[in-house]
Amino acid sequence: MSLSFQSSILVASPSYPNSVAWSEENLVAVASGHIVTILNPAKPFGSRGLITVPPGKPFPIGLIDRKDLLSGCMLHIALSRDSSPQEKLNRENRPCVRSISWSPIGVASNSGCLLAVCTTEGHVRLYRMPFREFSAEWVEVMDISKMLYSYLTSTNFQAASFRVSEVADPTQACLDEGDDDLPISTMRKELKRRRLNATVMEVKACSQKEKNTSTVTRSKAMSSKKVVGDGSQSLITAEEYASRNAMLSSLIVAWSPCLPQTSGGGISTANGLISGCSVLAVGGKSGVISLWRMHKPESYSIMNCPDSDEALLVGLLEAHDTWITTISWGLFNSDASNPLLLLATGCSNGSVKIWHACCRRLVESSELSDSPFSLLKEVKAADFAMATMVSLTVSGQSPNKMLLAIGKGSGSIEVWTCDILVRRFEKAGSCDAHNHVVTGLAWAFDGRCLYSCSQDDSTRCWILHENSLCEVPIPSNTPGVESSADVPDAFCSSFGLAVSPGNLVMAVVRAFSTERLNQMYEARALKAAVEFLWIGGQQLEISSTACPDFDIKVFPDFPEKELISWENNILWSLNQHEPLDKPLVVWDVVAALLAFKQSIPKYVKHIILKWLRSSVGVSANLSEAIKCLSGISSRKLQVLNIISKLVILKKVETDKVDGKSQLLEVFGSVEDEKLDWTQLHSNSEMELRDRLVGYSFTFFLGVASASDGKGSKPGYWAPVGTAQMKQWVALHCKDVKNHLKLLADEVRSVAKSQRPSFCEYVEEEECSFCSASVPFDSPDSAVCQGVKCDTGNSPRHKLFRCAVSMRICPLVPVWHCMCCQRWASILAPSPLFKMSGYPSDFKSNTDDEPPKPWCPLCGIPLKRSLPEFLLSPSFV
Repeated sequence: MSLSFQSSILVASPSYPNSVAWSEENLVAVASGHIVTILNPAKPFGSRGLITVPPGKPFPIGLIDRKDLLSGCMLHIALSRDSSPQEKLNRENRPCVRSISWSPIGVASNSGCLLAVCTTEGHVRLYRMPFREFSAEWVEVMDISKMLYSYLTSTNFQAASFRVSEVADPTQACLDEGDDDLPISTMRKELKRRRLNATVMEVKACSQKEKNTSTVTRSKAMSSKKVVGDGSQSLITAEEYASRNAMLSSLIVAWSPCLPQTSGGGISTANGLISGCSVLAVGGKSGVISLWRMHKPESYSIMNCPDSDEALLVGLLEAHDTWITTISWGLFNSDASNPLLLLATGCSNGSVKIWHACCRRLVESSELSDSPFSLLKEVKAADFAMATMVSLTVSGQSPNKMLLAIGKGSGSIEVWTCDILVRRFEKAGSCDAHNHVVTGLAWAFDGRCLYSCSQDDSTRCWILHENSLCEVPIPSNTPGVESSADVPDAFCSSFGLAVSPGNLVMAVVRAFSTERLNQMYEARALKAAVEFLWIGGQQLEISSTACPDFDIKVFPDFPEKELISWENNILWSLNQHEPLDKPLVVWDVVAALLAFKQSIPKYVKHIILKWLRSSVGVSANLSEAIKCLSGISSRKLQVLNIISKLVILKKVETDKVDGKSQLLEVFGSVEDEKLDWTQLHSNSEMELRDRLVGYSFTFFLGVASASDGKGSKPGYWAPVGTAQMKQWVALHCKDVKNHLKLLADEVRSVAKSQRPSFCEYVEEEECSFCSASVPFDSPDSAVCQGVKCDTGNSPRHKLFRCAVSMRICPLVPVWHCMCCQRWASILAPSPLFKMSGYPSDFKSNTDDEPPKPWCPLCGIPLKRSLPEFLLSPSFV
């Protein structure tokens, strides 16, 4: 296994497969024991988030006779709840985290991600970042298990004909380090030892009521209708009790991708807005998957806004006859008018099923009816080895091709391909990849390679080649200066892996071997660690004859093949952010370029110029690129701003020489080149401001001429700061376009003829601290004039302006851009990010979408600025 470039220690060891998840907003969550640790990969030794799993109480699903405790279907239920008070107080017997999954970005009320957590008690809860609580503990948003219980009780647990599996936890049976479920033989011995003093909560209550009530007689035919005591619970059979318990015992959770918004699709709110949504799949012991649809908020806020509690049950899918052990989602979007949502499910008997559903049906359904999913294919296991992991993706090279990877409890891996249009399945390859259970699977680079890890502490990479899985080495060279993290190499098992949003970094969770650690200093503190590996130099072909288009002699420290792979993969990652349905998260790209800049800056220059030529369509001459900015899309301009600011114009600290740190300038000491890049960055920001101001002016004039404009309705974007934008145009009269000058003149005439009542039009602003006048000198900051008094003027205050409206930001918390360090009191209009170039007519770019919580100049998601001791995501 290749060496990690950074590691982070965990306070507890994972117990289940797939214990790590990487969110779209660049946060890594690790399920370790009874807690979930959330960390920022850009600052692995910095602040962290924490979710402590609370103990849950069994749902009151009914009562059974005391003698039914010895039934086979009640075996694992009785033992899981039968413990003495001292054992319940023991920290080691707290419920553990079994499964975690991140939602798409934008589902949380602050435009972030929600984390779904499933525990060994079968409970599923959703959590969000404490962006307004200022604490490390994440905040619970809703309890999915309670909502499922409410639905099942309303139907008297007759929603479907569920089956009950009478085996112990199949997932834990494959792992050596279980903590809550025991083998069958041990369970029988334990039950025999304790059967005289069984303390299951429901059975105790039932026995006590049987002593006090002599008229209760049980009939097997009518057992579910008999009521005991106060009538709160019914007397049911052991089979019914086990069936109800299986319905409520969740094992695995997985969020779907954000469902695309098609014409006529989406969720229409009370304001007429269309909100995107995602589906949470929860698999349980009954073999049934409950599907919960949750839509994005109508508007985002970083203030004290209420959390959404709307999660609609849209389907119950009877997927398997045994325990659901793994779930994976995929999106087939080749037909824009009818996209399909793909779902792969695996169970304890080894079978895997692939389902598909129309996205429109999932989006438009308002109540639970028949399951919206239809079976596409069932892959039966020949050896009946449990399916511990499945990973589903749609190939980027062949949009109609689906790739399915299956990891088994035996350590083997199977890969299936499917042409979705003709529904033709083929087994592409299989191999005995590991010596123990597969605990992690992840496709990367549009399905061109597959990463796997196992409990035997091995991590491998695979490539499909002529209907066989071929192993290729994981890159071992680390760009830049290697990390000096002091983490001992004493691991014994791996419990999952995850790939970064840009596919250039991989995180692997590994548990330490206590026998190999120092028993005095290490064994007590070191339980597990998250290792981050560079995979940007991953070889994606078995044999490649590609020749580098640069002089390899200039870069002697790296192998030629890895340099070619790094170049191709970085360019691929940058191009993946062109579609607007993906958030602009380029942390791994920026980190890789900065790492290479420390050792071989000319290589970084080569990659950036190559991307610039492909994006702008001009030669490597920067002065020529400056003239072509009007024809570039807004998303590419924002990526250019990020790279130029954080990579090209940023000084990088290298190794210390003679006790002093050396700082690298822009690719050397060529001053003219530095000025060209500075001018390119300045003009790129000017181009984006020009588009924002032009759209605001057009919207202002449109609302002024309409009798009932959209801007007056809640939820729609309204032009704010039009007067300040008009002053900005006058300040940069020589640089802005003539079309923008004409719009500014129209705005001036409208403002003079009538007092605009449809939006805030304030020409003279006052200081938020001393009420002094504030002149407009810059769109980013301002300085007040100071209040006049007998002794002169009072101290002048420096204020920040909103990056969207150019108005002075209020004193309340506002949005913050982590890249350009700007602030925003309102959100930018969504058409700004969709512009493929400078529009000839801004009226054609108006739409009814809500504003985007993205920086108008950098494009990255905006967040609330938090102190250093609290966890914050790093998008760049």
